[in-house]
Amino acid sequence: MSIFDEDKIDCHNHILDPLHFPYAADVAYRPAGQEIGSQVQHAAVMEAYGMRRALIVGPNSGYGEDNRCLLAALAASRGAFKGIAVVPNHTPTERLLELKGQGVVGIAFNPSLQGLAYYADAKDLMRRLADLDMLVQVQVHEDQMVELAPVLLDSGAQILIDHCGRPDPARGLGQAGFQAVLALARSGRATVKLSGLQKFSTGGWPFASALPYVDALIEAYGLDQCVWASDWPFLKASERLDVGPLLRWIEKLLPDVADRRRLFWDTPCRVLGFDPATH
Repeated sequence: MSIFDEDKIDCHNHILDPLHFPYAADVAYRPAGQEIGSQVQHAAVMEAYGMRRALIVGPNSGYGEDNRCLLAALAASRGAFKGIAVVPNHTPTERLLELKGQGVVGIAFNPSLQGLAYYADAKDLMRRLADLDMLVQVQVHEDQMVELAPVLLDSGAQILIDHCGRPDPARGLGQAGFQAVLALARSGRATVKLSGLQKFSTGGWPFASALPYVDALIEAYGLDQCVWASDWPFLKASERLDVGPLLRWIEKLLPDVADRRRLFWDTPCRVLGFDPATH
């Protein structure tokens, strides 16, 4: 069986469709050209590569806190997709419950874009997400996790870490931010996405500088706390990327089919609430 035929859940991708869902007027970045990915295009990519389920992440680019495109994709999927929404820090619980009822399983926190100060008043939101059994998804870079980790742990929420924690390869495995990401594995409440290699690797494909960090994450978290994601349609990528080579990269990293099953299917089903028996 080809890796493309194995059951997989893509745990980080975006729907960007400015034709049907125009971008918000105040966003800092407006994806265009090959960065755009409609529901139709996304469905074709999923079918081609054997993705049975997906976690659709509402992007700060294009839409910001406008989740209409995300919610439309979730509704059209009939349960095949779950979502991560972007919301204001003071979003009321009633709105969070509405989003949860529409298939949203967590809220995105993006200090790598917004800075840590932007989330200084978000502790109450994190605690309410914990009460609602919703995920706190975080994208950090460099040493931001040092300051953020105690807040995440204090919230009681389940934590989903984007893109390997985005370490700086020039600073080595011992850098404080990456060590803080590794330490969260001991909490039993954190899951890390093996994704976004292009966001922190130096030298481009095949992302050799990212490999030591991926290896360290797998060792610290185990495959029961790791998931895989493509990051399609590759916003702000500095070079041409495609899903197929990324899957082949994982195939070389994890040659055992049973290991890939845990990464691609078993763990994301448990973490995201998909029915593992549903095809």
